[in-house]
Amino acid sequence: MAWFTRQKPSLESGPPNDGEKNVRTEGLWQKCDACGQIIWRKAVEDNLNVCPKCGHHFRISAAERLQQLFDDGQYVTHDADLRSSDPLEFVDSKPYSQRLDDMKAATNLPDAVICASGLLNGREVEICALELKFIGGSMGAVVGEKITRAIERCLEKKVPLIIVSASGGARMQEGAISLMQLAKLSAALMRLDEARLPYISVLTDPTTGGVTASFAMLGDLNIAEPEALIGFAGPRVIEQTIRQKLPDGFQRSEFLLEHGFLDAVVKRPDLKHYIGHALDFLAA
Repeated sequence: MAWFTRQKPSLESGPPNDGEKNVRTEGLWQKCDACGQIIWRKAVEDNLNVCPKCGHHFRISAAERLQQLFDDGQYVTHDADLRSSDPLEFVDSKPYSQRLDDMKAATNLPDAVICASGLLNGREVEICALELKFIGGSMGAVVGEKITRAIERCLEKKVPLIIVSASGGARMQEGAISLMQLAKLSAALMRLDEARLPYISVLTDPTTGGVTASFAMLGDLNIAEPEALIGFAGPRVIEQTIRQKLPDGFQRSEFLLEHGFLDAVVKRPDLKHYIGHALDFLAA
């Protein structure tokens, strides 16, 4: 019965070689959500977090957006001292104040948007990028105020505005205060339009709810990344309401472009050049 006997490895001999290999290769590969291919992570990063096999656009942070759009990744941020309060003393699975503290610790951001100024293809611009990981990129009083101040800086300096949206909509924890931001931002953008200053809206996956119902769809040019989910209510809510099956690709960028809700769908590696070329035309 010697074949039934298994010798235990000596603790003094250290871990087996294959264990060492697992440590060395950990984090070097990732699986594409779309095509299922295992891809070298460095190749994805070099391609601006777009799958080199199928072109699937991975979600990226607000800071990465700014680094990709500003020349040499250099920019100056504004209004980082603004913090959300808890006017309703809202509690769901946890108090809103605790949720804010947790999000600040997890993202190292004070709220769900970064507003910055710098150069894009040599042209001075203001760019606001929403951070999806901060309570779903939701729009509360601070997001509305920071973007409004960015618009006011554009008016003061006579420069274009770019907003990169990634959001689940208005922040329910702030109730009607969050909904007020829709009107506030729409009015501010009207002032920008009256001053004949360009505003380019970039919609990424996902852009939904109150953000879609306000500033995200009010650009002089509304462009989106491929396959981005864009809409007000989600597809499941719509299907349950109208009791009908929705067409394939409903609320995706390509569907919206085909039906006239977008001006263009632009791949991420081409985005900066596209925006720069559009500003050459709009700001002429």
